[in-house]
Amino acid sequence: MTVGIVLVSHSAALAAAAAELAREMAGDGLQLALAGGVDDADAPLGTDATKVMAAIEEVDDAAGVLVLMDLGSAVLSAEMALDLLPPETAERVTLCEAPIVEGLVAAAVQAAAGASLQEVVAEARNGLLAKADHLGVAAQAPSGGDVASAGPDATAGGGGEVTDTGTEQRFHARVPNRLGFHARPAARIVEALAGLDAEVTVTDLTAGKGPARARSLNALITLGARQGSELQFRAAGPDAATALARLERLVADNLGDPVDAVAATASGDDGAAGTPTADGGTATEPGVLRGLSAAPGLAIGPVHPLGAAALPDREELLAQVEAAAADPDAERARLAAAVAAVHALLRRSRDELARRAGRAAADMVGTQLLLLDDPDLLAAAEAEIDARGVDAATAFAAAVEGALSHYAALEDPYLVARAADLDAVAREVLAVLVDHERAEVAPQGVVVARDLSPAEAGRLDPDRVQAVLTAVGAPTSHAALIARALGIPAVVALGAGVLELEAGSEVVVDGGAARVETDVAPERADAVRAEVADRVEVHAVLRERARGHVTTRDGVAVEVKANVGLPRDAELAAREGADGIGMLRTEFLFLDRPDAPDEEEQVATYTRICTAVEGLPVTLRTLDVGGDKPLDYVVLPEEDNPFLGTRGIRLSLSEGELLRTQLRAAVRVAAAHPVELMLPMVATVAEITAVREVVAEVTATLAAQGHAVPDRLRLGVMVEIPALALKARHLVGEVDTLSIGTNDLTQYTLAAERGNAGVAALGDHLDPAVLALIGAVGTAAAGSDTEVAVCGDLASDPSVAALLVGLGVRELSVPPRDVPRIKQAVRQTCRTDAEALAERALACPGAAEVRALLGG
Repeated sequence: MTVGIVLVSHSAALAAAAAELAREMAGDGLQLALAGGVDDADAPLGTDATKVMAAIEEVDDAAGVLVLMDLGSAVLSAEMALDLLPPETAERVTLCEAPIVEGLVAAAVQAAAGASLQEVVAEARNGLLAKADHLGVAAQAPSGGDVASAGPDATAGGGGEVTDTGTEQRFHARVPNRLGFHARPAARIVEALAGLDAEVTVTDLTAGKGPARARSLNALITLGARQGSELQFRAAGPDAATALARLERLVADNLGDPVDAVAATASGDDGAAGTPTADGGTATEPGVLRGLSAAPGLAIGPVHPLGAAALPDREELLAQVEAAAADPDAERARLAAAVAAVHALLRRSRDELARRAGRAAADMVGTQLLLLDDPDLLAAAEAEIDARGVDAATAFAAAVEGALSHYAALEDPYLVARAADLDAVAREVLAVLVDHERAEVAPQGVVVARDLSPAEAGRLDPDRVQAVLTAVGAPTSHAALIARALGIPAVVALGAGVLELEAGSEVVVDGGAARVETDVAPERADAVRAEVADRVEVHAVLRERARGHVTTRDGVAVEVKANVGLPRDAELAAREGADGIGMLRTEFLFLDRPDAPDEEEQVATYTRICTAVEGLPVTLRTLDVGGDKPLDYVVLPEEDNPFLGTRGIRLSLSEGELLRTQLRAAVRVAAAHPVELMLPMVATVAEITAVREVVAEVTATLAAQGHAVPDRLRLGVMVEIPALALKARHLVGEVDTLSIGTNDLTQYTLAAERGNAGVAALGDHLDPAVLALIGAVGTAAAGSDTEVAVCGDLASDPSVAALLVGLGVRELSVPPRDVPRIKQAVRQTCRTDAEALAERALACPGAAEVRALLGG
């Protein structure tokens, strides 16, 4: 096995020439793949993440892969390629800042000689030493230290040391993640310090910037710390030691970036595709607009300007201020109310996006929530109200303008792009303060807007929207990342010209090439439609393979169902080949409304979902809310820890009418459709018995009232509490399904709250303790009629499918779009091998060893 090398360049010719030189120097043992240029005859200079991904796969083996890049979008495309690769592959890849010619030659010689990835990377980074020595100049060390010590670990995080000066404590570390202090790591730092009595600051010693308050998201992002920068964390107060301990763990966990932060495919962003114009677009041939690639894909459709459906800019909103400022107390109250209203809006957007595109995409809206909660921003707005006597909108706009000025001073384009998140939040708040009316029009076709906020992007429906075009924005914006997660082609930074496109006019969008054809001849339109149809046909073939039940190579049947949170998700699940709905989250009917849905509304909704999956089984989870997800119409006691309080089935049993109404609706629908009930947050057999009694009661009442009822209603429970997993043998025969919710099971097993950055590294689904609980459930149900399912995030990881089968799981419930690939993973599994794998995993001391086992 030898280390593979990938060369990423804007120019295919440049890549080929460098490769020729490297092969001449290294000989036949070199594994080298090229990702040069883009497939565009008119503008061939650029980079493409899919090409980079294919090149990595071409040379990948267990020895690892070194990726060298020239500049600009080459780096972004390489980072995007890592996000497209399976995690077990991405872990073996190192992106290196070495020069592409000298670094490639040096690395190629080492790789061909059988050196390790660490040695190859170190040689690439030192590629300029010979030239520098010959010319009599000093070569800069890769990480700012001595050249001799530079190497793969020179920019690694961790390894810091906490010192105590008596009045404060300090912790030094290097920034470990590739994109440095972008929004997500900064948010994790803010979250890690929540609830602690400590004043914490961060200084970038390498750049000489700071200190920045560690509780301010804006301050952290505008610090602009890059990978390898030496940081000094300083903490004072009663909880100083705890604060630094949490930060030390967070740095060791790559600042919360599970895979190095996403960037974007981009072509021509260095000017190769056209000459930049004053409004942000690029000058190009007539009838074509060029921008920056935000999400790949080909589309043709009518232009749909968002217009009134999109928010105006801050200046336009401020022009709508009519009333004079009231007294400061009233204006502060108005500001607080507006922030609360936007908070609720963003929470809804985040939760819906999590159901449709996954948690990573939803976290992008979650970042806006943290920006909204930034104490420095709100304090600055209140100070404006007190000092100048202005209205809440004017004061908030001034505070935002001050924060944005710090972003503008940054050099890192990824961090500069985060200013768009703050601007989007500001516009939402200002819209509430000035009572701006926004038209509620469902976007369709090719959506055109000046820009999109993450919340606006999250509301796009991939079944209705063919593409997204914006006048401004960046490939690294959160709206762009969400478009990619939803599979919608997108081009940003097209300039003001895109806003002049006539509504309804047909355009062709090539997201990967960042190209928009505005003057489409009939022959061209027909050709594009044919190509789009071909791509759809290919995808349909992949979906078709997912239809029907799957078995392992040795004949063990495993059902792959879909988790559904909205009615339209059920339609998607059916199209993707799901064997049914493994978990229907019913909370969407109950949250963010003044009163509970009545029986008829629930019957209609559940029937619509059952009809969408055409007779396939539907598992309806009863209401799973509580102190962490409160209902406006249910009064709950204040709880110190709502995750351990009145939630799930506990709440339903305490609110008898709420449960009874939902069960009546479920029983009525089950008379005509294959419905199973699933009870969340069950801890005891007594709770199951109590629900059975209510089911029997409502069934008898409905029959007496003349309603059709099922002969038998299947009943399952969520295994989320370790105690229930350990009592699984008492549930066999008592329930039809034991559905393991690995998200909650993990946090309860490891005492690591989901979403708490301070303990994020502990909450690993692959911890052997969690796997042992899953195995205990599988063993208890083996040979019985009680089915064992997994419906948490763990089920949607193809690399874990064999392990779960080996632990006795026979049903996997995943997001609808993941169904085909999980079915493929099941087909490739052999039960006997899977059981041996499970035995080895349970013998591992920790999650890291399990992950290494799966990767090997």
